[in-house]
Amino acid sequence: ANILHKNRRRTSKVVPTHRTPLPTLAVTQPNEMSCQCWTCVPQGTIQVIQERGKFKKFAEPGCHWVIPCLCQDIAGALSTRVQALDVAVETKTKDNVFVTIIVSTQYMILRESSRMYDAFYKLTDSREQIRSYIFDVVRSTVPRINLDDVFTTKEEIAIEVKNMLEKAMTEFGYTIIQTLVTDIAPDHKVKTAMNEINAAQRARVAAQDRAEAEKIMVVKAAEADAEAKYLAGTGIARQRQAIINGLRESVVHFQADITDITSKDVMEMMMMTQYFDTMQHIGSSQGNSTIFVPSGPGAVADAASAVRSGIMQGNLASGAALGGR
Repeated sequence: ANILHKNRRRTSKVVPTHRTPLPTLAVTQPNEMSCQCWTCVPQGTIQVIQERGKFKKFAEPGCHWVIPCLCQDIAGALSTRVQALDVAVETKTKDNVFVTIIVSTQYMILRESSRMYDAFYKLTDSREQIRSYIFDVVRSTVPRINLDDVFTTKEEIAIEVKNMLEKAMTEFGYTIIQTLVTDIAPDHKVKTAMNEINAAQRARVAAQDRAEAEKIMVVKAAEADAEAKYLAGTGIARQRQAIINGLRESVVHFQADITDITSKDVMEMMMMTQYFDTMQHIGSSQGNSTIFVPSGPGAVADAASAVRSGIMQGNLASGAALGGR
């Protein structure tokens, strides 16, 4: 009997072993008391030690004693690292378009003892709590905004979500570092329609720009043609004025040297000279047809008479026009 009693005592003896660190998020209460006598807390983690089911202390990173005979055990652990949570929220805009908005939130636990106590004992699941607040804020904000304005006001949406989370999560021992709207994804058909509208608008602007450019080219060409004609007319007028001045000087010098000839004879001779110069220019130009010129003894007189008759008819027409006014 004594031998059996000793064997029973040997088999019931507990050998202390190292316990694997608990998850870095807030954990649930264990169902049974642990019998380990020490714990090693990893960096970036704080463990919660209870005594007789009541909070005892927070164990910082390092090695700590846990006394099973005083009913001490490890209730769970908290992470002191910055944590990230991405939440996809499907909601409707003011113009009845469904969009999926991705909200990314970075948060961490406050290092004050009272705040860590609240984070462990007041809140069961911090991620679900943050997700619920994000859903509430996004679905109450976006329905007041048109689809086009959602893309331009995403910073305002992120700020509103952050303000709500800070106000709510501080009570549970968490601080919100940053909240970002990382993606706004409408339905594929809506996105395709928006791209087509944008392409049509850009095509219309391009057509207007091309039409304006063509208009400018036509106007500039007309202005250039008018300027060219004006300059050509000015040149012809100056040329004729120079011819008249030259003829006048020629008549004066001719009469000064020869006294038995009249001004009319001199003008006829000068006109015949101009006539032959003109015919020579026409004959030497490229692309002209054959021109028949009278060559008889009276051809010069006939040409002079024709030129004189043309000048007289022109003078009579000018006089009639002035008289009609």
